[in-house]
Amino acid sequence: MLFNKYRLHHPRRSFWLNAFILCAGLLILPLTANAGLFSNKFKTEVQTEQVAIKLHNDTLAGGYQLIDTQGVKALLDNKSDVVIVDAMPYRDSYQKEHIPSALQFEFPIADMPEWATSQTSDKTKFSFTQLLGPDKDKTLVFYCGFVKCGRSHNAAAWAVKLGYNNVFRYPGGIYAWKGAGFETESE
Repeated sequence: MLFNKYRLHHPRRSFWLNAFILCAGLLILPLTANAGLFSNKFKTEVQTEQVAIKLHNDTLAGGYQLIDTQGVKALLDNKSDVVIVDAMPYRDSYQKEHIPSALQFEFPIADMPEWATSQTSDKTKFSFTQLLGPDKDKTLVFYCGFVKCGRSHNAAAWAVKLGYNNVFRYPGGIYAWKGAGFETESE
């Protein structure tokens, strides 16, 4: 009751106080929000730049080409003569979900300049060549989880080392595939 009585006798004061609070909030909120957004935006850009440079350098070092999600989808839709290889672990990834028709051959995340069966689920260069087939000009596409994952780089680089000529890395991998809304398969 006292509050209502005070408010009735001082309507200007209440209006101006509320107007001041509203204006101050409208002025301060964007400044604090922008400060937070810009700092994250700048840090995110540095991270994006680092990933882009690494992808570029890996592509040059590996001697393969890059293909995007729509390119992989077009190869599948056109029923092109292509071998798609998921370079992720079988049980933890491929068995649960993979691009339709993809084969599986695990490669490590870290660079693998020399063949190491301990990093390829005890599979050899010969078994990798058997998977890819004898046609050295066949289109080969390698993918893993996402752009920062190095498994697809190792797989594509090894295909080039083994003499294959039409080698692509799909850097977006299963995350980009799912992000585009495309169907997956499981074992």
